[in-house]
Amino acid sequence: MEPKERKSCSFKHTLPHHTPPSLHSNMHSGLLVLFLSLTRSCWCAPQQTCYPGDELLGRCSNNVGDKPTCTELNLGYCNDMEYSRTIFPNILGHRNRLEAESGAEYLLLSVIHGLLNGECSPEIRLLGCSVIASPCRDDKMIKPCRSTCDALRKDCAHAFEAIEMAWPYFLDCDRFFASDREGCFDPLAGLKARHEQEMSSLSPEEPSTIIQFTYTSNAHMYSLLKRTAAKCSHISHVYSIGRSTEGRDLLVIEFTDNPGQHELLEPEIKLVANMHGNEVLGRQLLIYMAQYLCSEYILENQRIQTIINTTRIHILASMNPDGYELAASEVEDNSDPELSNQEGHLLNGWTNGRTNAQNIDLNRNFPDLTSIFYRNRRSRHYRIDHIGIPDAYWFGKVAPETYAVMKWMRSLPFVQSASLHGGDLVISYPFDFSRHPQEERMLSPTPDEQIFKQLARTYADAHATMSNNDTERCGASFYRTRGIINGALWYSFAGGMSDFNYLHTNCLEITVELGCDKFPSEAELYPEWKRNKEALLSFMESVHRGIKGVVTDGDGNGIKGATISVRGIRKDVTTAEDGDYWRLLNPGTHILTATAKGYSRVTKRIYLPHNMNKAGRVDFALKKVPIEPDIDDHLFPTVDTWDRFDPYNQFERYGEPDVSQGGIEREEKPWWWNYFSQSGISPPNWLLRSV
Repeated sequence: MEPKERKSCSFKHTLPHHTPPSLHSNMHSGLLVLFLSLTRSCWCAPQQTCYPGDELLGRCSNNVGDKPTCTELNLGYCNDMEYSRTIFPNILGHRNRLEAESGAEYLLLSVIHGLLNGECSPEIRLLGCSVIASPCRDDKMIKPCRSTCDALRKDCAHAFEAIEMAWPYFLDCDRFFASDREGCFDPLAGLKARHEQEMSSLSPEEPSTIIQFTYTSNAHMYSLLKRTAAKCSHISHVYSIGRSTEGRDLLVIEFTDNPGQHELLEPEIKLVANMHGNEVLGRQLLIYMAQYLCSEYILENQRIQTIINTTRIHILASMNPDGYELAASEVEDNSDPELSNQEGHLLNGWTNGRTNAQNIDLNRNFPDLTSIFYRNRRSRHYRIDHIGIPDAYWFGKVAPETYAVMKWMRSLPFVQSASLHGGDLVISYPFDFSRHPQEERMLSPTPDEQIFKQLARTYADAHATMSNNDTERCGASFYRTRGIINGALWYSFAGGMSDFNYLHTNCLEITVELGCDKFPSEAELYPEWKRNKEALLSFMESVHRGIKGVVTDGDGNGIKGATISVRGIRKDVTTAEDGDYWRLLNPGTHILTATAKGYSRVTKRIYLPHNMNKAGRVDFALKKVPIEPDIDDHLFPTVDTWDRFDPYNQFERYGEPDVSQGGIEREEKPWWWNYFSQSGISPPNWLLRSV
């Protein structure tokens, strides 16, 4: 009895049923359409109930009588393999070269470089060729090694996930590959040998970390970060803090010696870029920095190992991936030689892609806590740390990117931060909003003015040109202050991220303006990396300044939410989940006080010498005492406390477009929303209940 035939093409398991969002660019869509059109018209050979490959693995037999025969390897995309003879029928059941070339597997290898944006190339192609055209000796097939397949799948699975494409079935490591004991060959051995030879030929002066200094699309950025985390899984991992308006991940990569969790007394730092989508240099620098930290740690660079072993670093390379998408497309259009306007990067309008997809400027979208601080700063009892978000804020338009970053800030005990921008060459620091609403340029210092100046100096002085006195350079208007300035003295604006960091959390954030060209040409990326690499590393190291410690109770348990105050600086910090804290301070004598509700108050006098290169350790042990009424509870109502975050679920209810079945948008917000939103006053509860 003849085995039953089944008609099907092998490509059916390799592609998704829809075009993934990450393939919406012209190049990717073209490749996908080409691949689909070719595979739909391909010849589907009759296949037996004994599936391809299973017979050669000894699982069944078709008794077809085709004798395995060695032949010359003559497949265009596989002719660079380390051997010259292959065998047919091959492991997939192709009986000759023509069938192999007509198969969807071979066709996929021809377009895989473009589909994956060059990721895992040529490794995936070489691995595929080792299956389609395995080497032959004495009319016997030598199978590729399963260990090679497993390692490559681990390194490259993220590239397929980025385009929502399943791992190709013919690269099934368990089905078509052999173990070392069975006798196998490594199809990547030659590639590895050539790479090692290239590395050994580098002179000592050349960089040991190799980075490709080109622009990266959003899909490529996600792939690079995931691949970097996979390569350095012992010190790194990636996580998403949310999604943009158009559904793109806000992807963070972290570096620490214990990724995924906070360690007692280890400070946490964040680096954020691309808040304005058309300011792209910072985005690229942080992508390069992630690759650099991973590679140099593996190469046992002592400085990098010390930074990562003592610090938890979080890198958000793109806070506004939707804006970047628009800005990048505008630059590509302007650079088209067939268009009359060929200014390209220089005339990116300074606005195209600046806002998010909702046309919201993210650096004006945070709660304006600075105005609240100014209104209450003269009150002796008013605390200016951890100021709560007014309920009225949630009735305005809150961007999903802003919402995600605020939740991120609140979830981790960040100590310091840098937000990377473009348009000038200077470091600005809070406050960004003027203390006089009618003054556009007015010095508006925080209580931590001196430590902010020191943070700004750290970056500016380590930068190649930012702090020099060359009056012809970009940013020359800041040469008198050596490249740093108070934000409101430069120009005033409300709703900024740096002011929000300072007044809502323990974190001190500076704004780094990286250069006058917001979207520099690709040729400038490597020079800019050289100008900024040392500054970024020095800024990371500077978090180990001042003091740190643990606040405990009588049993030695950490006290969460205890406050550490410094006499003369009206800005307290609070302890994290396990009772640990960090307080950035400049050298000198300081008087510290630790307090917590229901506990005694403890005061200590400390001295920080100028030559200290790490934070001093100052612990506090508090004793339980009866709780007494706090005068602050009476003077300042606790409606807008720190714990109240979107209390009426306004973002969840109104954060996304909501259109009814008839195509009619939902009812407008009540007339009084704008009044309370702009005034910064919370509406009364009876009014809120009426919504």
